[in-house]
Amino acid sequence: MQNGVHAADVRPPAASPDFRERRVIWLLCLLAAARVFVFSAAFPFFNNVDEQIHFDLAVKYAQGHLPRSLEPISAEAVPYAALFGSPEFVGILTNQPDGRFPPPPWQQPVDEARRRMAARIEAWHNVINHEASQPPLYYTVAGAWWRLGKWLTFRDEPLLYWLRFLNIFIVIALVWLGYAAARLVFTGQKWARLGVPALLAFLPQTAFYSIQNDVLSPVCFGAAFIGLVKWLRADVPGIRLGALTGLALAATFLTKISNLPLLAVAAATVLFKVRLLTRTGKWRSAGTATVVLMLCAGLPMLAWLAWCKLAFGDFTGTAAKIQFLGWTTKPFGEWWQHPIFTSRGVWTFLSGLLATFWQGETLWHRQPLAWPVVDAIYAILSLGLLATAGVALLARSSPSEAGQRQALRLSFGCVTAAVVFLGFLSILYDFHDCFYPSREHPYFTSGRLMLGALIPFLLLLAYGLDRALSLARNRWARPLALAVLILFMLSSELAIDWRIFSNAYNWFHL
Repeated sequence: MQNGVHAADVRPPAASPDFRERRVIWLLCLLAAARVFVFSAAFPFFNNVDEQIHFDLAVKYAQGHLPRSLEPISAEAVPYAALFGSPEFVGILTNQPDGRFPPPPWQQPVDEARRRMAARIEAWHNVINHEASQPPLYYTVAGAWWRLGKWLTFRDEPLLYWLRFLNIFIVIALVWLGYAAARLVFTGQKWARLGVPALLAFLPQTAFYSIQNDVLSPVCFGAAFIGLVKWLRADVPGIRLGALTGLALAATFLTKISNLPLLAVAAATVLFKVRLLTRTGKWRSAGTATVVLMLCAGLPMLAWLAWCKLAFGDFTGTAAKIQFLGWTTKPFGEWWQHPIFTSRGVWTFLSGLLATFWQGETLWHRQPLAWPVVDAIYAILSLGLLATAGVALLARSSPSEAGQRQALRLSFGCVTAAVVFLGFLSILYDFHDCFYPSREHPYFTSGRLMLGALIPFLLLLAYGLDRALSLARNRWARPLALAVLILFMLSSELAIDWRIFSNAYNWFHL
């Protein structure tokens, strides 16, 4: 006892709930990083989702070269594509002379390896990069990361994996942004605040194991979404909030052209807030912040649109790609003949889109790296919980719930816009002899194209789960359901992708 105070009474202060939550989030970030590392290392190069094309663009940006046309693969990228590309993504075993894929060149006899390499290098020199007009943000970051890897003396396949491992830092940022968004929306629901980042940490989306620009979309629009929610809730939005939100929207546009529907929803949100400010007489106080938001978002977008017009001949740069792929625009009268306007077509489109949104669209031996039953579970679960959330959001809310519902309605608008946009593209084009989409399967069912809406989607999923279990009296029902979903995600991914780990081309067999 000292000065009348017992030593037993002198204890360090207990950690605050906020601090404990942050420790859980850091743990989820580490688990997400470890998972992305393991699966990125397990997959060989180059997958069927144009990974070699995105790799080539990263290399060109690293060289300080901004493409002005659909030009051939760069001389630096060709040897990597020829030497380290596995044939098992799109190859078929029955087409192989002995029913087996050939081993990697470094495991073949020297003379045979040289002969094969010479033929592959010659073929790769004739490949055109049809993604050359893609917005520059991801490739600028990836190019800088590639240069850093070379400065650190990485070479050959380790340097390739170094570039792919950039996704580790992207997914860490994504988990943290998911937590930040969930804190804004679910202020009194701890399980949901932790559930959204937990789902992000274990999401079995193969895009995060690949070199491609889709992986940056959920980070950029996730930041923009948080800014938009704060913008809606602010009595008078400030200049700093306007600048940060505008820059995040610009980054979303400069990452992927398929993010345009999300930007349309963002523009409508800003205009809605302007209308409210005008009606309440506060427009003058918020006018500067609104102008700053518009300038920070608009100027970078306009600069890229001008570059595309100058270099590729149209404002989005997509006309040359569409011509290269052989697509043509269908007359308006033929739109309504599309099978998407039938019940079977709607299910084909939505189920395929939602399945690849969760799992990706990687092929293995030219077959989807997925199980139909798992695809169906993801599609039915998503549609069921989104419908539950949508019905609940139509109901009247109490004043205490108004902020949450406003954010969730914004989320619903984002997800709906992304889905409708891909449905519209499915109707708009005749795909002729293209492999995907095709006349036989005229649907844009690439879930990665709507990854920008990932955080809003998972917020709705958590809310739908909450409403679906609202009658359950057990307070553990929601966390238990969430845990079951995460366990299903992880176990099904391991079961589906297990065969990849033994591939002779991957990191584990260097």
